[in-house]
This record gives sequence, C-alpha cells and structure tokens, in this order.
Amino acid sequence: MSRIAVVALVLVTAACAHAPVRPAARPAAASVPAFSFADDTFAFANDIRARHPDGHDLYANYCFVLARAVRQFHRFARFDPAAPRVDAEEYARRVRAVSGHAPWEPWLPPAERVVIPGFASLRAFSAAEEAAVKTGLGSRFWTLVHWTNWRVSMPVPDGHQAAVLDEVLAELAAGRLVQLLVTNWPKQELSHTVVAYGYRGVDDGVELTVWDPNDPAAPGAVLFDRRRERFVASRVYDTRVGPIRVFRMYYSWLL
Repeated sequence: MSRIAVVALVLVTAACAHAPVRPAARPAAASVPAFSFADDTFAFANDIRARHPDGHDLYANYCFVLARAVRQFHRFARFDPAAPRVDAEEYARRVRAVSGHAPWEPWLPPAERVVIPGFASLRAFSAAEEAAVKTGLGSRFWTLVHWTNWRVSMPVPDGHQAAVLDEVLAELAAGRLVQLLVTNWPKQELSHTVVAYGYRGVDDGVELTVWDPNDPAAPGAVLFDRRRERFVASRVYDTRVGPIRVFRMYYSWLL
C-alpha cells in the first residue's frame, strides 16, 4: 500500500471513529484558567468578503490562522508590559517565533516563552501593532488546503458528534483551549473555525463558549443538543441559528 493510501486510510478512520470517552464525573461548568476573552484574543477581525464586496486588501479567509494563533500565544508567549517596546520588524519576528510552534506542543514554561515586550496582553498588542502581528502570522495558504478540511463535505455516523463533545469537554476541563472546525455544508454559509474556552450545562444539553475570529467584540456560543445528539450554531457570527457539524482541529500532526 502506498504512503498516500495509508494516510488516506488513517484520515478516514479518524473521521469515522465515534467511540465516546465518558469520564465518571465532570464539572457542570468549566473554563480554561488564565484565559480571558478581553485580554487573550485579537483586537482585529478576520474579514468576511461577502460583507465587503468592494473592499480591497481585506484580511479575509484568515480565520484558521487566527484561531490557531490564539492557542499558540496562550501556550508559547509571555507579555512583559514593563519591558521597552521594539520596532515593528522585531515584533513581527517574535510573532513568527510564536506561530512557529505546533499548537499541540506542550506549554512552554514562562522562562522559555517568546517575550512580547511593552504590552500586557494579546488584545493590547494586536490593537497597537496590527500590521506587525499580521505580517508575523504569515500566509493563510496552507490552512486553506489543509487535508482535514475535506471533512466538511462528508456526513458523520451516529454517535460521532457526541464523541466530539466528550473530547472537547475533557480538554476544557483539563485547562486546554480547543479549536473547532464548524460547518453546515452543503449550505454555503459556514465553513469556519472557532476556539472553545469554556462550557456550561444548560437545559437543552451543553453550551460551549467560543471565541470567533470574525467577531472580536463578544464571545459566541455553540450548543450541543443532547436529545438530537447534534451541535447547533446558537451564536456564531453572521450565521443563522441551526444545526452544524463540529470537528476538532490542529490537535496532532495529522488532525
């Protein structure tokens, strides 16, 4: 069997696996410690082309880059507001150093993290040095052609979405951000990514609190309907409330 065929087989197997991992007990609500929507997210948005038909030089189709980078800054960067500021070129270099770490790598200890001098948070840094941050984050190309994006076009077996929920809740309860691929394909409205950073039990099931790269103003929400065993875009930017499919993203070299 060729190497390509082996990789394809592993991808299909991973996509279709749906044996849930259900811990004996889990908190009714949890959020990632030391993560703040107001401080630890980007001040600028990923632009939506449909909302800017006459726009030029839009920062559009960078949602995967931004979502991945929020996790990378959370794991690999340290902000030092007391340190002297540097020029834009140096800030871009430091952003490249942060984004050079794979998002599934273990957290770096504070002494080994990339230092961002002159700012107290990612929000303040990206507001003041937007151009340098965007330069440092680099191209969107490989995120757009990533091999796991094909999942948006495929149905999911019974139990798959419940298993995804179990994995997400376990990660959040362990204090780890979770990047999610969300889609309502073949409806051409939502093929997007968000970052879950908390959850709470609600009457209908479980509500995930998410940061949406398209909306720096307020948190979003994705609901898991336990009765129907499906996710619902209950508060996803520029998306009608309705059923969606959800997959985890960038949690290993393969998926």
